[in-house]
Amino acid sequence: MDDHFPRFPVAARRVRIAVAALATVTALAALVGVGAAHAQAPVQPRAAAQPTPGFDFDSVTRLARERANAPYRAASAKLPADLAQLNYDQVRDIRWRPDRALWRAEQLPFEAMFFHLGLYQTEPVLINEVTAQGARHIRYSRTDFDYGKNKVDPQAWGDLGFAGFRLHNHLNSAEYKDELVVFQGASYFRALGKGQQYGLSARGLAIDTVGGKGEEFPRFTEFWLVKPARNAAQVRVYALMDSPRATGAYQFDITPGNATTTTVRSRVFLRAGSGVPPVATLGIAPLTSMFFFGENQPRKEDFRPEVHDSDGLMVATGEGEWLWRPLQNPRQTLVTSFSTQNPKGFGLMQRDRQWASYEDVEARYERRPSAWVRPLHDWGAGRVELVQLNTPDETHDNVVAYWVPAQLPPPGQPLEFAYELSWQGDEQQRPPSAWATQSRRGMGYTKLSADALRRQTQYVIDFEGPALQALPADAAVKAVVTSDANGRVLESLAYRNPATRQWRMTVRVERLKADRPIELRAFLQHDNHAVSETWTHISLPE
Repeated sequence: MDDHFPRFPVAARRVRIAVAALATVTALAALVGVGAAHAQAPVQPRAAAQPTPGFDFDSVTRLARERANAPYRAASAKLPADLAQLNYDQVRDIRWRPDRALWRAEQLPFEAMFFHLGLYQTEPVLINEVTAQGARHIRYSRTDFDYGKNKVDPQAWGDLGFAGFRLHNHLNSAEYKDELVVFQGASYFRALGKGQQYGLSARGLAIDTVGGKGEEFPRFTEFWLVKPARNAAQVRVYALMDSPRATGAYQFDITPGNATTTTVRSRVFLRAGSGVPPVATLGIAPLTSMFFFGENQPRKEDFRPEVHDSDGLMVATGEGEWLWRPLQNPRQTLVTSFSTQNPKGFGLMQRDRQWASYEDVEARYERRPSAWVRPLHDWGAGRVELVQLNTPDETHDNVVAYWVPAQLPPPGQPLEFAYELSWQGDEQQRPPSAWATQSRRGMGYTKLSADALRRQTQYVIDFEGPALQALPADAAVKAVVTSDANGRVLESLAYRNPATRQWRMTVRVERLKADRPIELRAFLQHDNHAVSETWTHISLPE
C-alpha cells in the first residue's frame, strides 16, 4: 500500500476519531433550521469519454433502490488471520505492482491501481470494469501485489476484495502518470490538480454528523470503472453506497487539470422499515479537512506560523452574498450554519498559498488544494453547515462542511443532487468584489488595563480584489461591523495599507459574558455599496 495520505495512516482511522470526538463534546452554537420544498431535478453532467452500453447510472440506481427496500446487512470485516496480525508498517509493505495497472498495457490516458486490505481497512469493496461489452468483476489476485518482507499466504485467501483504488494520469508531465484521485475508506475520496499535494477529502454522504445519536458513515461497497477511450480527457466511475439508514447511486466524471474537477451525480434513498431511526442531519457534498492553528489562532510552542489543510469556509448564497468564515480549532465542538435558498457554491478553501506562512518542508501546506462545490441545478432551501472539532495535533481531521436540505423525501423516493467539485490551487474561486487575505487576532501596543484586555479582542483583516483596486486613492471606505448580543463593537476602522496597497480593517470588540462566544460580521463599504465579501467570525471564549 503506497503512502498516498501524507502523515495520515488511512481515512478509516480518521473516521473513528471523528466519531469519538462527536460523542464526547457539546455544541457551542445552535443549529439553524429552515423549511421549503426540496430540490428540483438535476441537470445532466457532461458525457464521459466513452459510452457504456449495458451498464450506466440507472443500473446503479436500481441496485441502490433494491438495497433501500431490504434490511441493512453489514459487510464482513474479518480478515484472514495472518493478514489481521500485520502492523501498520507491515501493511504498508504490501504494494500494488505498477506493471499490473489496469489499462497500462493498452497505453490509455488513465490507469487504475488497487489497495490491499489490512489493519484499519478491513471491509472489502468490489471493483468492476465497464467496457463496450458490459461490466466484469475484477478479482483479487496475489500476483498483482508485492508483499515485501511479510510472511503471509495470499493463495489461501480466495477473492479477498480490495480496500479501494486510485487513478493515475499525465497530470504534471508527459513522462509519468501521477496519482490523480483516490477512493478509500467509507465514502471518502480526494483528488489533485496540477502541482498540488493531498490535503482535504470529500465524501459521498454524511449522516448525523451532528443532531443525532452518533454519526453514521455510509460506505461505497462497489465501484465500476469505465474504460476510457485512447484520447479521453475524462474518466468515469460509478459507485454504490450503503449504510444502515441510506443507500445511494453515484457517478463521478473526473477531469484532470490545473484545477481537477469531479462532476458528481447522486441519487440517495432513505431506508424504509419500522426499526430504522429517522435521519436528523443529511449532509450533501461533505468536505472534511484539518485546521490545527493559524494566524487567527497562533500557537507559540510551534516554530511554524500556521498548520492547516484549509483556512476558511467560503459560501456563495442564493441571495448574492459571499461569506468567509475563518476556521478554528475550538476546545469544544462548534456547530454553525448559513441558511439560504439555491446556493451558488461553498467550499473549504486554502487561500493562503505562501511558503512563508507555513515553513514546513515536508507537509507543504501551501500546496494543499481548496475544494469548491458548485451546484449544477437548484438545490432549494437548506443550510451550509460547518462543524469544527478540537484536535490535539495535525494528524486528525477536525473540520466538516456540507449542505443540509430543508426537506427530505419519504423512504423509496430518490433525493437527487448534481454538483461540480473543483480541486483548486493558486487559481481558485474568489468573490467578484474583494476578499479577506488574512485574519489576525491580537493587540499591539496598548494602555488598556489588564481587566480590559481580558474582556476585549481585536482582529486585523486584510482585503484585496478588483472592487477595491478600482477605487480612487482618496476613496472613503467604511468598515461595517455588527455583533450579536454578547459583543459590543468598540472600534471599527478601514484604511489603505501603504505597504501592500491592500485595504485593512481593524475590529475591537468587548465580550459581555466571559464564558460565551461572540458572532461578528464585517465588510467594507464605499458609497453605501459593499465592496468586499462578508467576513463572519465566531470569537470564542479564551
